[in-house]
Amino acid sequence: MKSPVKLAAVVALVLVTTGCGSGVSVYDIPLPGGATLGDHPIHVTASFTNVLDLVPQSGVKVNDVPVGQVVKVELAPDGRSARVDLLLNGDVDLPGNAVARLRQASILGEKFVELAPPDDATPSGRLLDGATIPLDRSTLTPEIEEVFGALSLLLNGGGVAQVQNISHQLNDALGGKETAARELLSNLDTFVQGLDEHRSEITRAIESVNKLAATLNAHTDQITTTLNGLTPGIGVLNEQREALVGMLKSLDGLTSVAVDTVNRSKDDLVADLKALEPLLRRLADSGDKLPKAMELIFTFPFPDAALDTIRGDYLNGFLKAGH
Repeated sequence: MKSPVKLAAVVALVLVTTGCGSGVSVYDIPLPGGATLGDHPIHVTASFTNVLDLVPQSGVKVNDVPVGQVVKVELAPDGRSARVDLLLNGDVDLPGNAVARLRQASILGEKFVELAPPDDATPSGRLLDGATIPLDRSTLTPEIEEVFGALSLLLNGGGVAQVQNISHQLNDALGGKETAARELLSNLDTFVQGLDEHRSEITRAIESVNKLAATLNAHTDQITTTLNGLTPGIGVLNEQREALVGMLKSLDGLTSVAVDTVNRSKDDLVADLKALEPLLRRLADSGDKLPKAMELIFTFPFPDAALDTIRGDYLNGFLKAGH
């Protein structure tokens, strides 16, 4: 009785020999446990930036359920991406904008293509025979080799090696200043809370600045014309700068003289005001007597009351004319 190892070797040799003699590729031999394609399978093409070690006969799944297989993997005409031909069960229900992901069954498992509805868009249409899934709707999941490589980069000369230095620097910076650091964090928290409470006003101010900028942008021509019109005036001011400076210096000298004059005549001015004080007080004491006395000036020698008495009567007068 032959051992299992020898029997497997014989079977493999027979399969290879049969394939070579009949022109049939090993990838054309159906594998057990594959997906059921049904009576009307459909062909779909998916593009990937990198297919890693994906090979024909790899599975195609929807929600971890086998629905097809990979038929062909080849280089795309652009020379920078890979094109994967998929054969799917015609009964699979996927939208026309479905996405394709290259996944791995386990850490050391085989690769397979996963088809799914889009996560960031509304599903539309239906995935039909001859459909194409472009590069912008295909993704790759990180491989274990890539994860280990990134972890190795992090541990060897990466950020982890700097954690100790950062910790020492923080200890040196904050040593003996814990209270000040705590107060700083408290003040920062208060400041952030204040900003949060006034976010509507801040937003309104930013929107107002935006409207102002839009208004200025809409009147660019008028602003340019105004600035161009100011240029001659500025030139004249520049030409007369020395005269203006001299005038300002003269005004400064005049101010100094005026201040000095006021300071020198201060005592005399105060004395004059004190001398006027009795006269002003007498005028204030006279009250309404002065206005009543002023009434007699225009009706002398009769007061206003006398005019009301003789109005409408006769007033005798004598005139003597000389020869």
